[in-house]
Amino acid sequence: MRTTLRIRTAATALALTAAVSVPAFAGTAAASGTGAKAAPVTCTAANTKVTVKKVDRPVNHLLLRAKNTGTKTCYAYNAPYLRFGQSQSATAVLRESMPQAVVTLKPGKSAYAGIRTESPEGTDGFRTKKLGVLFSNRAMNGGAGSMTKPKLPAGGVYVDSSAFVTYWQTKASDALSW
Repeated sequence: MRTTLRIRTAATALALTAAVSVPAFAGTAAASGTGAKAAPVTCTAANTKVTVKKVDRPVNHLLLRAKNTGTKTCYAYNAPYLRFGQSQSATAVLRESMPQAVVTLKPGKSAYAGIRTESPEGTDGFRTKKLGVLFSNRAMNGGAGSMTKPKLPAGGVYVDSSAFVTYWQTKASDALSW
């Protein structure tokens, strides 16, 4: 009698599993057809809008915002490459600000990077009204897409040798915590 009960229980479980699995599998197959989601792309100037905002705290900081204006999810890899005015090199990246994962932006969502423009320890400062921003490729050994030139706050900003930019962050508060 126990053997008959086990067989009936096993048969019932198998029938329930099959009933649940077949529709789920069929739904997966249908999703992989023409209605499938597009694969994420790298964030670039072509699929984002980049803006710069002066912040009250911390002092001598700016907030860089990249908003996904495209129709596909994009990855904001690493940190943005910044060029203030006619400077000869990109602004230093603050390695300690590296997030746990790549920042992923669904359409309409934003990523943030904090920029320190100067400090008492800095040297070779200059005032500029121009900023170039280039998104990083995945390997962080070059740029992705073309450079964008967001407007700096009125009157420009003072930048010196202590300037740095953080990695892309999902929250503005995280970008400005450095």
